[in-house]
Amino acid sequence: MAEGTATATGSARIASAFEGAEGAALMPYLMGGFPDQETATAVANAYADAGADLIELGVPFSDPLADGPTIHAADTAALAAGATLESVLETCAAVGERIPVALMVYSNMVLATGPAVFAERAAEAKASGVIVPDLPLEEQASIREAVGARRLALIPLIAPTTPTARRKRICEGAEGFVYLVSTVGVTGEREQLPPELTSLITAAKEEADVPVAVGFGISTPEQAATVGRAADGVIIGTRLVRAVADTSDQEAAVAAVTDYLRATRDGLTG
Repeated sequence: MAEGTATATGSARIASAFEGAEGAALMPYLMGGFPDQETATAVANAYADAGADLIELGVPFSDPLADGPTIHAADTAALAAGATLESVLETCAAVGERIPVALMVYSNMVLATGPAVFAERAAEAKASGVIVPDLPLEEQASIREAVGARRLALIPLIAPTTPTARRKRICEGAEGFVYLVSTVGVTGEREQLPPELTSLITAAKEEADVPVAVGFGISTPEQAATVGRAADGVIIGTRLVRAVADTSDQEAAVAAVTDYLRATRDGLTG
């Protein structure tokens, strides 16, 4: 279990989660407020119960540029159901002492709230880190300073298209972990992972002083196990959001994500 929030920085809690994982760390994603607030919070707790090491918690946004159709639809549904930053932070607070949570939030929401205010609210909700997928390296100073002041990790992303020199700069300055996007494009399930992924993971691990976790396109426990043999962590999003979307009530949603994560956890440790 990660160190307590009262004594550890976000980076320290994240590092502890990766170090304590059996095999590669398992990091499931959920859309905050989807399909409703109560179900989202129940799913977050189910993730912790089913063997997740960290959680990526999405904050609904009207123009989610990095998200494919499944997660985009969940964004839209969550907003229609009344989800807000404040309600998502309630879910974060409900699970944040049990397991490190990284908030996935677009830069407009951080800037509109104010970086310092956003960081304060995230820290009060027991978040450990923040992922801002549309925040360029050159424009992150104010947000990095604000989240750092609240002892949170600003987690960077790299992609197959990131130039080598730029990737090195990002990895060398990374906090928490490096989020390696496995393939070009938006989130979504993929039948196959790109053949060059292993070499990209190897390069990032050589350049970063923090763990490297892979997300985008990981759809099956078998794919997760394959990625987990090379990476420090595996992030699974669309497959789990679809599992929740395909169920009719909270109990079924919890059962669906629990079964999937337990199978994936077995694959990562086996």
